[in-house]
Amino acid sequence: MAKIAYILLCHKDPEAVIRQAERLTAVGDYMAIHFDASASAEDYAQITAALGDNPSVTFPRKRTRCGWGEWSLVQATLDTLTAALQSFPRATHFYLMSGDCMAIKSAEYAHQFLDENDTDFIESVDYFDSDWIKTGWKEERLIYRHWFNERTQRKRFYAMFEVQKRLGLTRKIPADLQVQIGSQWWCLRRRTIEALMAFTHRRRDVMRFFRSTWIPDETFFQTLVRHLVPEAEISNRSLTFLLFSDYGMPVTFYNDHYDLLLGQNHLFARKISPEALDLKRRLGLLYAAQGVQFQISDEGRNLFDFLTARGRIGRRFAPRFWETEASLGRERELLIILAKKWHVAKRLVGRIRQETGLPAVDFLFNEEDTPLPDLGGIQTTLEKRTRHRRALMRMLYDYYDSRRLIVCIDTSNLDLLRDFASDRAQVRMLEVECKLTDAYLTGHALRIGLTGEQTSQENLSRLLPTIRGNMLHEVDQIRDAQFENYTRLSEYADTETNTSALARFLNVSEDKARAIAQSDNLFAD
Repeated sequence: MAKIAYILLCHKDPEAVIRQAERLTAVGDYMAIHFDASASAEDYAQITAALGDNPSVTFPRKRTRCGWGEWSLVQATLDTLTAALQSFPRATHFYLMSGDCMAIKSAEYAHQFLDENDTDFIESVDYFDSDWIKTGWKEERLIYRHWFNERTQRKRFYAMFEVQKRLGLTRKIPADLQVQIGSQWWCLRRRTIEALMAFTHRRRDVMRFFRSTWIPDETFFQTLVRHLVPEAEISNRSLTFLLFSDYGMPVTFYNDHYDLLLGQNHLFARKISPEALDLKRRLGLLYAAQGVQFQISDEGRNLFDFLTARGRIGRRFAPRFWETEASLGRERELLIILAKKWHVAKRLVGRIRQETGLPAVDFLFNEEDTPLPDLGGIQTTLEKRTRHRRALMRMLYDYYDSRRLIVCIDTSNLDLLRDFASDRAQVRMLEVECKLTDAYLTGHALRIGLTGEQTSQENLSRLLPTIRGNMLHEVDQIRDAQFENYTRLSEYADTETNTSALARFLNVSEDKARAIAQSDNLFAD
């Protein structure tokens, strides 16, 4: 009978990791857990303390600090596979999963399914001939070297790319490999894993190549399995059920998706909402259940496409996905910096990034050219960003893989603030109060076209009080709205007052807040 060694890559929620491990090993399967080295040491200690005596659980010798799009994700997988191979000699299959996955079939069903299908389950299609990559780079992922993280070291990442492109520093793909691409989530037989691990020790040239490709978790295993295993022994699909929206973001499952998930021809599903407590409870009981009969209809993907398509053409009987997910998420925090002087807010955000590492986005609802990741098109115009603002924000949370996010918003966006303030997420606002000098107001009037180079000083003198009054009126409206968790950073206040305001807003120590508050020329024009 099949015995599965689950390869779990995770970085948060230690209680859920412990429950998942106990649930999956209770029926005779195994689990090897890689807990991201960038995550909390206390959380990792909690996991090892709870599972250390479980003979069906193991951990790799080394924890890797993982980053999206990096080789580190593949390295963490390889290290965890090594630990699983050594610890579980009776494991027949190795199933890669994340902390957001849950079983949608019983262990009894899963074991029988694998016994009846002697193949490797991995999505792998030709890298160049398929349309797996919908937008963005394709050949560039492979022929150039990528050493920096595109999300956390964006300037270095693109600077290195541009230098290589200008100098023509391309490289060749290993001649005997036909690069494949597909989903990261796979289930492979033991002999395939053993052959793959032997290959990694034998072919250093291939390892060097993939170490500097971009997003190698979508190509490394997919390519090597096709290279090592006969095509007849590969089932070109994942056993993990997941859906992607029009914007390329994973769809989240909720309590009312239980019956739909059980009807899919898959063993696990990803992603389960943290708020779907009843769904988690029911799926948690399912894996150990005996004698459950599953009616496989496998309509989930087509049903999702059908409903969203009806939404696009105006004939829908179900809401679009961004309307059903009406909240940013109760577990998330949205930190809003309100400012009329955009350059001051951006300077403040830069210091916050340096001191706290929190992801932050500048005036995305006010500036068309605000740097944003490719989110499938929803980010391309201010109109789209504002119209689908909650969908956009959820995508940014997922992109940065963070439950906390800072955004800058102009003080004129009162309706936008009211909308976010009504969300179930934890919303905090920080008003940046600045002196509205005549010099600043003059420059502002010129930038927005109220004045020109030839405007007389007399006319300008009459106009400035009106502009100043309008800006102060915007702030008064915001203050009159009496938003909860509202605080103020002021150019008129002393350092200690501003330190306290920043500490409350960011939920950081006084020392970190003071380092930000004492920044040189923070309020300078």
